[in-house]
Amino acid sequence: MARNLGRFLVLILLVSICDAASVFQPISDSHRSAALELFTPVNGSFGSLEETYEALRTFEVLGVENKSDVRHASCASVSKTLESSSSSLKDLFFALKVNGILKCKINEKALEGIISRLKAAINDANSLLDLYHSIGSLVLMKEQSLKADLHLSDAKGVFHSIKALSQSDGRWCYSSSNPQSSAYAAGIALETLAGVVSLSSSEIDQSMIGALRNDVLKLFDGIEKYYNGASYFDEKLIDSHENQGSISTTSSVVRGITAFAAVTEESLNLPGDKILGLARFFLGIGIPGDSKDFFNQIDSLACLENNRVSIPLILSLPSTVLSLTKKDSLKVRVNTVLGSSAPPLTVKLVGALGSKDTSLIDSQELKFNSETGVHILNDLPKSIDVGSYMFTFEIVLHELEPEEVYATGDQTKVPIFVTGIVKIENAEIAVLDSDLGSIETQKQLDLAGNNIASLSANHLQKLRLSFQLTTPRRHAFQPHQALLKLRHESKAEHIFVVGSSGKQFQLVLDFLGLVEKFFYLSGRYDIELTVGDAVMENSLLRALGHIELDIPEPPEKAPHPPLQPVDPYSRYGPKAEITHIFRAPEKRPPKELSLTFLGLTILPLLGFLIGLLRLEVNLKNFPTKAAPATFALLFHIGIGVVLLLYVLFWLKLDLFTTLKALGLLGAFLVFVGHRILSYLAATSSKLKSA
Repeated sequence: MARNLGRFLVLILLVSICDAASVFQPISDSHRSAALELFTPVNGSFGSLEETYEALRTFEVLGVENKSDVRHASCASVSKTLESSSSSLKDLFFALKVNGILKCKINEKALEGIISRLKAAINDANSLLDLYHSIGSLVLMKEQSLKADLHLSDAKGVFHSIKALSQSDGRWCYSSSNPQSSAYAAGIALETLAGVVSLSSSEIDQSMIGALRNDVLKLFDGIEKYYNGASYFDEKLIDSHENQGSISTTSSVVRGITAFAAVTEESLNLPGDKILGLARFFLGIGIPGDSKDFFNQIDSLACLENNRVSIPLILSLPSTVLSLTKKDSLKVRVNTVLGSSAPPLTVKLVGALGSKDTSLIDSQELKFNSETGVHILNDLPKSIDVGSYMFTFEIVLHELEPEEVYATGDQTKVPIFVTGIVKIENAEIAVLDSDLGSIETQKQLDLAGNNIASLSANHLQKLRLSFQLTTPRRHAFQPHQALLKLRHESKAEHIFVVGSSGKQFQLVLDFLGLVEKFFYLSGRYDIELTVGDAVMENSLLRALGHIELDIPEPPEKAPHPPLQPVDPYSRYGPKAEITHIFRAPEKRPPKELSLTFLGLTILPLLGFLIGLLRLEVNLKNFPTKAAPATFALLFHIGIGVVLLLYVLFWLKLDLFTTLKALGLLGAFLVFVGHRILSYLAATSSKLKSA
């Protein structure tokens, strides 16, 4: 179990190192699975027309078949938007986008009305976004083979009005009233200008096209770069609601330059490494968790997949970990960003840097397997041993057609980890005599087996551990970790680093100098060895046995071993059983005596009732008038409630509750008693005076 734990820790280290490496992979099935999770229709609809287009466009590029039927609801929304005169330019734009994918049945008369509305909007537009949606809608209608006249009568003027919003740094403003420049707006402007060129009835002046080409070059002068070769555009707007993230900004620029390059005859002359850097940016972000960013990633890669600027080619490796023991081959793939096959080319391994700055190999060409589309180097050079390297690859394109332009970059550097089984030889553990250095006890260790050493020593002796490590190429190997741990039966642990000289590893522990570090604790110490490295396939963490150590009694001021940490999960374990001891009940009187006492208590009540009968108590003097009779009745009821309160106090109520209730009843009895007694006194005085 300890051995498996060691291998697991080394595996985690290796995976973390590989994740940090700059290895770009084309679009894969993981993106297709993510698309189905991010774009999930609700009640047969993706939401707004913009969200519907983003979902459908993503599925179209990735070749994903959406299992839910959204055609009916989406086409109904498209028809409603196109037939409504109150629809915004943005809604019309995305309705036509959705229609371009679903091919809905649209009323042609409604489309004719939209054309005149869009042309009027172009003439009255005062912002870049209005022009983008209006001109983009006309371009979409042209692409959908509508027979109506879609040409712009004043294409040159529209071109000038859009070009007037450009800035000296290649960025654009959203409107003349907003002086802040934006790279996102530059992408929108380029895409809009491409639409103007395609809708123009006559050829646009080439000087205007040349000026726009210079703006594109200025825009790319301000491109941002990562250390791994990825390039991106970022906004510089401050406190603006129009600010966009780097993904949406870069995506806007990519759409703009690819759309503009598609309608111009001359090349934009953009450096291929910058186009390749844009592709690396979108591939390097992995799988975005936001549907908008995911759409921008896929749509931008689709634009780069087929464009007239340059098509980026991505060099990737199915695995950056190669095993010498298993004789793994070095495999390299070259594809487009969406995973399509690359044109005829050759991949060369031109260098491999290890711990030193000099290359360990000569340039050699990888063999191409046409069936699998993989470039292979079957046998690694003899100079490559276990360790980490930086391999340098170069892509050499074969003869291509003049119109085919690909971006491969100068050279591609990929971190490679070469692993193997490190041979552990001549392992032994011995107890040495301190004075003469002679061997008293020696055990041969089979670190690949399960043999256990049982040793004993005193404080005047030494413990020696030695072994050798060699790589599959028979070179000396220096692991990241070579540690020896001694664990006392009291859980106190001591860790020592095993030193090395070439292939030989050796550690000598002089117990005489370690008695204070061991806190003068005699007894059994378990011995554990750890040897591990990211490129060592047989990293180990195993027990070697134990040693019975005899150490003198500690002096008075000797240090005490530290308190061992308490397992935090022990607080959730079973608790000790609590045994309660109750006081024995007091002895009670006999039952007969209790009943006799009860009878004596009731006798006064019986005497009271008999006295009332002898006195011939009656209700002849009870008031007959309504008001006095009511007060008299309430007074007697109050007396009865007081008696009932005494009974409840005896049975269940506490003293404070009883006194509180008695105080309220007392105030009530004083009031009604005073009224009835006043009435009786007045009646008695009238009878005496009569």
